[in-house]
Amino acid sequence: MQDTPDIADRHDAVCVVGAGGSGLAAIKNLREHGFAVDCYERDTSVGGAWNWRHDRSPVYAGTHLISSRPLTEFPDFPMPDSWPDYPHHSQLLSYLERYASHFGLGEHIWFGTEVVAVTPVGDGRWDVTTRSTGGGVERTQRYAAVVIANGHNWSPRRPDIPGEFRGQLLHAGAYKDPAQLRGRKVLVVGGGNTGCDIAVEAAQQAGTVWHSTRRGYWYAPKYVLGRPADQVNDLLLKWRLPLRVRQWLYHWTVRLTVGDVTRYGLPAPDHRPYESHPVINSQLVYYLGHGRITPVPDVTRFDGASVELADGRRIEPEMVITATGYRPSFDFLAPELLDIDADGRPDLHLHAFARKHPTLAVVGLVQGDAGVFPLVHWQTVAVARWLRLRDTDPVRAAAVQQKESTRPLRAWSRRVVVPTPRHWFEVDHVDYLRTLEDLLAQLEPAGAAR
Repeated sequence: MQDTPDIADRHDAVCVVGAGGSGLAAIKNLREHGFAVDCYERDTSVGGAWNWRHDRSPVYAGTHLISSRPLTEFPDFPMPDSWPDYPHHSQLLSYLERYASHFGLGEHIWFGTEVVAVTPVGDGRWDVTTRSTGGGVERTQRYAAVVIANGHNWSPRRPDIPGEFRGQLLHAGAYKDPAQLRGRKVLVVGGGNTGCDIAVEAAQQAGTVWHSTRRGYWYAPKYVLGRPADQVNDLLLKWRLPLRVRQWLYHWTVRLTVGDVTRYGLPAPDHRPYESHPVINSQLVYYLGHGRITPVPDVTRFDGASVELADGRRIEPEMVITATGYRPSFDFLAPELLDIDADGRPDLHLHAFARKHPTLAVVGLVQGDAGVFPLVHWQTVAVARWLRLRDTDPVRAAAVQQKESTRPLRAWSRRVVVPTPRHWFEVDHVDYLRTLEDLLAQLEPAGAAR
């Protein structure tokens, strides 16, 4: 294309923002439904969060999946049977690269190109302004629809801790290699999966390790009865066991495997199982039991070289790593287009479809109890079918939209009781897929076999 200040009309083409796992699935499924696609990726290769060479990637050297291989792979592109139950991040990147190559997606991606503005122009169409990440001329092109797949694990959510710390303070997104920890006194802040994983790495490398959590959690092992824990949970969900029964089974499974975590100084969980995002870690209790990790309460203040804790104690770490999560960020889009509230939380049907703009969708903005790729696959199939139905049968599409707008949140979103941004996009993967299946049935062409 020639650089030009004029707006180039791409007619019925769809714009995809981002070429991570979600963006790749969007390109593939939109293409399979007959759409021309332009994907814009700010980095120079595919992979998104799983490409740790990208400056926004939260991945560090020791990162492995916390969901098992069969529940993580795309349904139409299996991972190799020879891979372990929980693949390494480098394997995930190679998997996404092979996915892109197998389906010929690279020719539809503009690498090194950042989206700086997405603006509605009426009749469901959008002007998308882009520029090279190295600077240069901006260009604007007009699209029939926009699918956002820019990820939600790259913009750090930093804790508001008063005072000043004179040691090294970094967010978990800046942690890359255990060599950063070697021989040092390290405080890890955050009780989620990343915080627990980094605390375990620190236990193997650092001289002293403190792990600060503000509440109690259920720490589940990666294996139950010799199988990956998420596969056992998947079976219980498919059997449609009542929540109370699953909670009872979970409780006793943890008691028999992990035991009573208060023995190690951790606070007792303040909620029932499945009422927060699960923490999957088989090694945290091991290192607590060996005295390599010292659990401490919430951090209340920095004071020069020391850190004040909620129980009044003071510790003096050399390094503080805040594993406090990430916030969804759509800085190229006006907040009202996604009904984003004052806290930064978008209100999307199925965590995907903009309620007031039928040609705008976000994919991958879900936090499931299994891998995200199967959810993303069917999300993007639903987006593609929805856009196709709007084109071929707008009356029926409007009827589907009206019906879907009344579907209650509880039909597809998991009930959690821990009120933190970490739980904004929680879903039970089986219930979510069933809801998507119902939507897909409504979006099938008239007369198609059911």
